[in-house]
Amino acid sequence: MTADSAPFADIRRLVAEMPGPDEDALAAVRARDAVLTKPAGALGRLETLVEWLAVWQGKATPTLDRPLVCVFAGSHGVTARGVSAFPDAVNRQMLDNFSAGGAAINQLCAAYGLGFKVFDLAIDLPTGDICEGPALDEKATVATMAFGMEAVAAGTDCLAIGEMGIGNTTIAAAIYCALWGGEPAIMVGPGTGVAAAGLARKAEAIALALKTHAGHLDDPLGVLARLGGREIAAMAGAILAARLQRIPVVLDGYVSTAAAAVLYALDPHALDHCVAGHLSVEGAHAEVLERLGLEPILSLGMRLGEASGAALALGVIKGALACHRDMATFAQAGVAGPS
Repeated sequence: MTADSAPFADIRRLVAEMPGPDEDALAAVRARDAVLTKPAGALGRLETLVEWLAVWQGKATPTLDRPLVCVFAGSHGVTARGVSAFPDAVNRQMLDNFSAGGAAINQLCAAYGLGFKVFDLAIDLPTGDICEGPALDEKATVATMAFGMEAVAAGTDCLAIGEMGIGNTTIAAAIYCALWGGEPAIMVGPGTGVAAAGLARKAEAIALALKTHAGHLDDPLGVLARLGGREIAAMAGAILAARLQRIPVVLDGYVSTAAAAVLYALDPHALDHCVAGHLSVEGAHAEVLERLGLEPILSLGMRLGEASGAALALGVIKGALACHRDMATFAQAGVAGPS
């Protein structure tokens, strides 16, 4: 199929239909902020985060009544090449751990009052080894994106996305290299904790994959199909569906940002409704965020995945909204305003 043929044509149509920012909501938030009992700009980025919520929810008074964290889980054929410190069996074991409430993300969601949902993307069926052939075909890629769009089907006013999948930092690095060029050795990181030899295997696998798919990587959706994984395709679908339904999105780390990068390559405004939850120490995440024009909310030296950084950032955003919504105005508090 060509780059303009079905089924990718449906995704391109949805990207073309993305709504823009609500400037009236922005004006309303700024008007209230101007009369709150604080100096102008004193809350720094907390103020602009509330503006972001309002602009993309299309609400003069933004809400966080139903924040939702979604973790997308997939498995990858490339792990057979020794690119991870952990075996594929961990994929299923971690899904069980999520269900039992034993993972870090379970604790963070409980601490901040966040909804939590896990998407099992055929966890027991690895994608194709990208060094030998496509990870997915076009139809499977689009079907998986459509599955990811279901993340917002039940309703939410802010979506945080993350992932779990042994080997997916290799996949993310391959996507970045395909989209932007660069040396695989620079883009890779320790992932789940591989040593120097493992890092070398990751870089070698990416270089081989890029060679295998040379001539087929000029289309971002083609990159997603050939080099991506089901969790990355599903996250791309979730980001797009959120935009279409005016739901702001908080991205997690290195892997979830790869899903965002595919959409950004289709349209540089595709991520305007997104914020980066945190700066991961995995790979070249700082460079990736800079390319995408995203400033991380937090930088805590994390590289866990499973939406942990995004959940923490949602806690900050909840605090920002509470200040904007519940602070007294100068008139209410009887405090003299600026002269």
